[in-house]
Amino acid sequence: MDCRDLSLSLSEQVPQEGAPARLPWGEQSAGHYGLHSAASEGPGPPDLQFWHTVQDGRQFLKYVDPKLGVPLPERDYGGNCLIYDPDNKTDPFHNVWDKLDGFVPAHFLGWYLKTLMIRDWWMCMIVSVMFEFLEYSLEHQLPNFSECWWDHWIMDVLVCNGLGIYCGMKTLEWLSLKTYKWQGLWNIPTYKGKMKRIVFQFTPYSWVRFEWKPASSLRRWLAVCGIILVFLLAELNTFYLKFVLWMPPEHYLVLLRLVFFVNVGGVAMREIYDFMDDPKPHKKLGPQAWLVAAITVTELLIVVKYDPHTLTLSLPFYISQCWTLGSVLVLTWTIWRFFLRDITLRYKETRRQKQQSRGDQGRAVGTGDGHPAVLDDELLEPGVAEKEGASAPNRPVPWPQ
Repeated sequence: MDCRDLSLSLSEQVPQEGAPARLPWGEQSAGHYGLHSAASEGPGPPDLQFWHTVQDGRQFLKYVDPKLGVPLPERDYGGNCLIYDPDNKTDPFHNVWDKLDGFVPAHFLGWYLKTLMIRDWWMCMIVSVMFEFLEYSLEHQLPNFSECWWDHWIMDVLVCNGLGIYCGMKTLEWLSLKTYKWQGLWNIPTYKGKMKRIVFQFTPYSWVRFEWKPASSLRRWLAVCGIILVFLLAELNTFYLKFVLWMPPEHYLVLLRLVFFVNVGGVAMREIYDFMDDPKPHKKLGPQAWLVAAITVTELLIVVKYDPHTLTLSLPFYISQCWTLGSVLVLTWTIWRFFLRDITLRYKETRRQKQQSRGDQGRAVGTGDGHPAVLDDELLEPGVAEKEGASAPNRPVPWPQ
């Protein structure tokens, strides 16, 4: 089925000049292939998994890789948090080297690809920081979430995630400023030019810069919050599925899942952006976005079925208080920004217009012909009328001759 979809997608026509954000063989065809792949890959295996136990799911992975299906070795990430250990004379930085495992390149590559999908520096940083807070909150459920403070904020947020976001934004700048000349392969005289043309075949036909503007309207604000929540849920699904199904983080299936989500998620993000920017209120959200949301929710349901005990471990009281306070602050800002602030601005504008109209009417009623009355003293310079009025009684009267 996938080979048939791929042959059909590659046989479509090349888009005309000016078509927005299309691949050389057509973004629509690539979107169709991703849509068919998501429809065939996504709901199929979970439907089968719902009828089995967690042991059946772990043993099923042995057909993919015989090394899978065995318990993962426990690893202590947050035990000794000393960056420099003076007691260890041979290698005082052994704690740092122990944290440099397969998660480091995975974090960098993951955030580089996510930046190409989101195309916004602030939103990427918000998702990155929010996920670190989720790791703090859920470390009582997943042991590998228990990390040192410098592992959270220096290695993850600043080094791995931050460097991936930076490289992704630089790639976006290069794509937005690049001039595309799609001339025929055999019309290029040099072999270097032919190889460059083949590589550029897999780059976008044109590029569209995303401007989310979450504070511009309530609709965009809710959409951006929904995108952030789906991204965080997909990130949590990665760790919970690895924990439940006993899958090492460096396994190639984890990387294939990331590549799959990047392919279908990139088209889904474009559909969401077009849906938000379209002035037509009756336009529907694209099918790829719905499929990505459905696959993310299905992964969550698999985790709930396979390991409900882990998910039902209650949050510590201070953690629940922090999340409650944060939710109240976000809700309060939303009400003020999109309801109270707009009402206040409309009231001030209405009051200003009324005062301006009253002033115009008062100036127009001054004279009968509709012009304001002007006194003679007003025609004089300031202070002249008062000076002449004060000296009027002492002015000498000429004698009649």
